[in-house]
Amino acid sequence: MTTAPPRVSIIGIGDDGLDAVPGYARQFILDADILAGSERTLKIVSEASGQRLAIGSDLDEVAEQINAAGDVNIAVLVSGDPLFYGLARFLCDRIGHERCEIVPHVSSMQLAFARVKESWDEAYLTNLANHTVDAVVERIRVAEKVGLFTTEDCGPADVARALLAQRIDYFTIYVCENLGARNERVTRGTVAEIADRTFESLNVMILVRDSEAPDRARDPLVRSLFGNPDEVFLQSTPKHGLLTPAEVRSLALAQMALNTRSVVWDVGAGCGTVSVEAAQLSPGGQVYAIEQDAEDVGLIHQNAERFGVSNVIPVLGQAPEAWAELPNPDAVFIEGSGREVVRIAELAFERLNAGGRLVANVVSIQALDEVRRALGQRASQVQVRMVNIARGTDQLDRLRFDALNPTFVLTASK
Repeated sequence: MTTAPPRVSIIGIGDDGLDAVPGYARQFILDADILAGSERTLKIVSEASGQRLAIGSDLDEVAEQINAAGDVNIAVLVSGDPLFYGLARFLCDRIGHERCEIVPHVSSMQLAFARVKESWDEAYLTNLANHTVDAVVERIRVAEKVGLFTTEDCGPADVARALLAQRIDYFTIYVCENLGARNERVTRGTVAEIADRTFESLNVMILVRDSEAPDRARDPLVRSLFGNPDEVFLQSTPKHGLLTPAEVRSLALAQMALNTRSVVWDVGAGCGTVSVEAAQLSPGGQVYAIEQDAEDVGLIHQNAERFGVSNVIPVLGQAPEAWAELPNPDAVFIEGSGREVVRIAELAFERLNAGGRLVANVVSIQALDEVRRALGQRASQVQVRMVNIARGTDQLDRLRFDALNPTFVLTASK
């Protein structure tokens, strides 16, 4: 007869200690052979007699110690809700879901929204311990409400300064410090006011968009996530008009099938039109704009700043050497003609992550045939679209159409 493994209870707890946990959880804490938690949470339950196991930054070691503890009952104490940016998911994966019992407590995020009297059912909730501030700022840009756990390395003032750097100044910010403790404090201010303040390390930020504020404090000509008019992008004089047209750009971006965290290569990025709009569609991802012309690299920087995207990474150099140290992409965009585009497409497809897509825009029938054959040897299916676009213009009170050069868009999935 087999016996059940010893139980591990992951219990949410607040500064009021055992008084606010359910009776059965309170008894388990008092009877537990081992109490695991941060030094702060362990001090809250001074009346419990179990052996103390301090949880620091090395969570793998904690999981190993729990697994090696033997036939004992263990209570893991977590501040707030263990399943909301807490330890529960990690420990369940490492020591087994069947061993774990989870007892939630009111999270500090819930308390923060309660203190400022705002609902949080539609809010963007995140944690700077798991995401970069640049990625978070991009998500904040279009959010209505935000709940944010900060870190010691990136506190409320740092977040506010990052927002101001991207011209995002249309939020009211609440910083809720030491929630549930006697020295609890809630500070309300504009983005600029919060940027000049200092706060305790234990805090939650709540951001509420000002009434009817626009999505982005950007150039007024910039109006869409993709397919923006060609003229809103800065271009060099000798190459003016050589960018990927808005209509073709829209089709290519749709075929790249980006998600919010995609890694993208834009090979031969020019002034960065595809890179910038890919970055808007994938705010938590990284877009590498690979370009061998130093002047164009400068324009990529300027266009990324103009659109307020911080996840475009210009790479000065020639493919394929320039991408040798880059992470493998989820999507690749290539534009060009001649035999070189065939070689670049072949090498880029080899680096593409499984399930990723390569999209190539070529202008000649010869390049179309060669790229299609090369990709057809590597992908199960290559889709080809011929794009003929004519733009309507008014001339002498009459409508006429100006045709763009025909182009071919190829899509290959890995």
